Amino acid sequence: MRGSEPETEGIRTLMSEVIGSLGRLVRGELMLAKAEATEGVKHAVGGLVKIAIAAIVALVGLNVLAGAAVAALAATGIGPAWASLIVGVALCVLALILVLAGRSALQLRGIWPDRALRGVRRDAEAMQAGLNEGARHV
Repeated sequence: MRGSEPETEGIRTLMSEVIGSLGRLVRGELMLAKAEATEGVKHAVGGLVKIAIAAIVALVGLNVLAGAAVAALAATGIGPAWASLIVGVALCVLALILVLAGRSALQLRGIWPDRALRGVRRDAEAMQAGLNEGARHV
């Protein structure tokens, strides 16, 4: 019995070191993930600002093009009111088509990450099976 005490103490020390190292590893990975997420958010915000500015510029450009279309129709002899009505209706029909197409695209594919969740579930089941198998051998 006396010979097993140093062995047991060595196993305890080893397990304590393993658990401490695992904790440090997890903390380090979490810090890295946080740093990567922060950097990713900074880039995303910069990208969103550029997209917002582009959207504003595009709206101004579309307004100018719509005005040009109205002027072109009015130059053909159609009255300015009718030219404005024709261009306005055409743009609304285009917007409706785009909305319906966008809605259809959203309905075709769910936003829930089913494949990723199935993969995580399989991984968890495999880990659980491995732990159960290891526990039977101890």
